[in-house]
Amino acid sequence: MRGPEFDLSQPLGGPRWGEGRRDSRSSRIVGEGFLGATTPGDAAATEIGRIVDRFLTAVRDSLGQVVEALPVDAEVMGPVREAARGVDAMLATGDVSALSGLVETINGVGELIATRLTGGYEVDEFGFDEHFHEHVWLPLWRPLFEHWFRVEVIGAENVPAEGAGLIVSNHAGVLPLDAMMTTVAVHDHSGRALRLLAADLAMTLPVSAPLARRAGATLACAADAERLLESGHVVAVWPEGYKGLGKPFSDRYRLQRFGRGGFVSTALDAGAPIIPCSVVGSEEIYPKIGEFSPLARLLGVPYLPITPTFPMLGPLGGIPLPTKWTIEFGEPIETSHLGPDAGDDPMIVFEITDQVRETIQNTLFRNLARRGSVFFG
Repeated sequence: MRGPEFDLSQPLGGPRWGEGRRDSRSSRIVGEGFLGATTPGDAAATEIGRIVDRFLTAVRDSLGQVVEALPVDAEVMGPVREAARGVDAMLATGDVSALSGLVETINGVGELIATRLTGGYEVDEFGFDEHFHEHVWLPLWRPLFEHWFRVEVIGAENVPAEGAGLIVSNHAGVLPLDAMMTTVAVHDHSGRALRLLAADLAMTLPVSAPLARRAGATLACAADAERLLESGHVVAVWPEGYKGLGKPFSDRYRLQRFGRGGFVSTALDAGAPIIPCSVVGSEEIYPKIGEFSPLARLLGVPYLPITPTFPMLGPLGGIPLPTKWTIEFGEPIETSHLGPDAGDDPMIVFEITDQVRETIQNTLFRNLARRGSVFFG
């Protein structure tokens, strides 16, 4: 059997860099990469690297803001500074494996904030601490908003600059990160503090409950919602609830049932406008392909998801995919002209509920149609 033949007319090592030769298996010229040409895969990998780098830099800066904002001593804030140093080390070495430990660190920071905040700032009757909301809570989420999900906000002018308003949005993504991103969008683009109507679970857990109340959330009940609206706040509700948040990936961007329209009755009673909100990008951050139903029942949680990365990758599976988000606030649906008695008319409630749901669904389809890539928009 004959061995391979070599072209001795070429200098040892093949053609000079940049000259290249045609690869018989493709149209690419061997050596052309050294001139700076890249494949689509190379470009995507480079862009993802930039996203991670910008995100980690923003996390470091946000942790620094939190340290400055909290009125506690240096010993108490040691874990926060340690997390910031960890992010610095990741940026310097490029070793993203340490991200697995960052999840636990952030959890510890959450407990620290919940237990060590001095309470030297005013809180309202629902437990909302404006200083905590603006100087601690929002800076923690901005790195995700600005650098990980790179959220595009459309129609921020439709959020009332003053007075009451009820934002009604689709809900998805396994974890309620869409609620956090909407909170940042309303504050940074409309100048309002968003008051969230949260599920029972979020308001009963030992760590999340005090944090949620300080950040502006309250229990999702008609009485609290009406009092907030009558006081002139912008309130947000997600009528799909856990049905939307935990739906399978195959049902993405298909709105679930909106219940009996209780949010419409509340807006009618308060005479507040309803602002439909459509979020694109949240459905893909944790693609849910299954769930551990028996274990979820045992733990008393609505669902325990299975995704392509969780539980297979352990704590790393908790890192959301860096999808490109769009949050669009639609034109307000006025209710004040209908009068407070309209909330007791089931036909009016049903008609407005259907109008809100249809507006959100159509906006989702429109923004999906104009989206070129899940990750790059």
